[in-house]
Amino acid sequence: MTRCKFKCEEVKQNVGGYEYSFLPVSSGSEENDSFFHYTPFGSLQFGVTEERKFEVGKEYYLDITLAPEAT
Repeated sequence: MTRCKFKCEEVKQNVGGYEYSFLPVSSGSEENDSFFHYTPFGSLQFGVTEERKFEVGKEYYLDITLAPEAT
């Protein structure tokens, strides 16, 4: 598993639902400094049809785990 830490930068509502944009953390705490050392760049953007509880300015963990192969 790989753990990333992102900050919500933007929430947009559109005809199809909601769009969320995140950037990796880069400072603000010792933990963020550590995450920045291993994930210095990138972005995450996704859309959903129903609103989620992501708030602009808040930080979130993203855990990446290998999914099992489809059968």
